[in-house]
Amino acid sequence: MRIGLLGGSFNPAHDGHRHVAALARRRLKLDQVWLLVSPGNPLKPRNGMAPFAERLASAARIADGRRILASGIEATFNTRYTVDTMRQLLRRFPNARFVWIMGADLLEQLPRWRRWRDIVRSLPFAVLPRPNYTHRALAGQAAHRLRANRRPAREAPLLPGAAPGWVFLPERQNPLSATAIRQAAEGTVL
Repeated sequence: MRIGLLGGSFNPAHDGHRHVAALARRRLKLDQVWLLVSPGNPLKPRNGMAPFAERLASAARIADGRRILASGIEATFNTRYTVDTMRQLLRRFPNARFVWIMGADLLEQLPRWRRWRDIVRSLPFAVLPRPNYTHRALAGQAAHRLRANRRPAREAPLLPGAAPGWVFLPERQNPLSATAIRQAAEGTVL
């Protein structure tokens, strides 16, 4: 089975997440995309973070239950860092061919992740554009260090299970963000 992993806080999950999951599923020819709802992102403040159950429920609302699934598996694993989640997934699902899906904002942040080089050596990943991040991310530290492993977008279907390797998928950008949704709900001017 070919599975895309889209991790995040999903605070809240929204149509932009669904857009990314559906696009990645199609372009990478995946059987499923799992929305991995983080119990707590070490790089994000706890202040303003909705309870885990609420965020998981919001991810379930945008999932279809068949091709796009909301998952609280990180809470089950009791993992907080992607490197630990990745190891558990690879051990528990040895026949799955995983690929990590991330927005360009996360590619820019990747060098701040715990043992990020171990992650990219073990799990291929696909990067999708994000407004105001794409150019910086593709010119940034992670993209520079991983340039030898970058594949052209036309090879995206070859990616699942083929670590190390990554691809940038140039696509229409979805302007939605969980931060903007939260600010609008609070009545904050953007």
